[in-house]
Amino acid sequence: MKPTIIIGTVIALLMFALFVIKGVVAVGAWLVLKLILPFIALFVLLVVGVLVLIQKLRNKPLNRMKTGVFAALNVILVLPLLLTLNVVPIAFPTNVNKVQPSLAIASPFEVPSIVAWGGNKFKDNVPHAMWGNERWAYDLVMDVYNTGSKVLDDYGVWGVDVYAPVTGTVVAAYDAEPDITPNTEDFVSIEGNHLYIKVAETGTFLLLNHLQQDSIVVKIGDVVKVGDLLAKVGNSGSTSEPHLHIHHQREDPRTTVHILLAEGLPLYFKTKDDKKMLTRGTELLGQQID
Repeated sequence: MKPTIIIGTVIALLMFALFVIKGVVAVGAWLVLKLILPFIALFVLLVVGVLVLIQKLRNKPLNRMKTGVFAALNVILVLPLLLTLNVVPIAFPTNVNKVQPSLAIASPFEVPSIVAWGGNKFKDNVPHAMWGNERWAYDLVMDVYNTGSKVLDDYGVWGVDVYAPVTGTVVAAYDAEPDITPNTEDFVSIEGNHLYIKVAETGTFLLLNHLQQDSIVVKIGDVVKVGDLLAKVGNSGSTSEPHLHIHHQREDPRTTVHILLAEGLPLYFKTKDDKKMLTRGTELLGQQID
């Protein structure tokens, strides 16, 4: 099969997975498009360039049309790298109103907090919306935040109690990682200390990451209800400063091949009358703890 046909077929299959099949298959296609194909294409372009140069040096004729089409297709495959680098800001392509099940949760805090990142639009949720698994994730902070300080106690959310925002079963509980100095890259794992809760209402999973070392007070198998104490906010994992990361996904995070290979699901916060997907800069009121 000719290389141009292979490349064209790959592009068509990826688009079919993204916009027709959807779900975790679409998430996988998005990862291939953003993280794998661009680098393969860069390598192929380099090889083609070297071969063309060799042909010219040997004064051998080139099939300009075939070479041009092949190079153009590889350039197309390189373009998604601009998405990965956020040069072209595009969120993972999906429709928040059509993806089910969605989930509405209580605040994980007793006191008010602030949404550092969250919502459906890319501009409000830059580090999350670009990935399929964290499409509607939130990062929650409290005053004072985003100071640039390297002292953990300088951040308002550091050490704040985290309460169960849903009723469900604890399926993972890990708090052995040290909290890192803010604004450094000394992390051990991406998620850091974390809790996974299988939601009783939906059978889906709620992930709470970057918890404080040795702060988790529940264990695997515990059934928690809204308002139960879980842990404290820390600064473990891949994090620039103390915050609570929380997101909702379909697949069991204990069994996924990679944390990125899961379908993120819509996540809302309960309000007095309904539910709302909060956006960057919005205040989230605390829940009433008995």
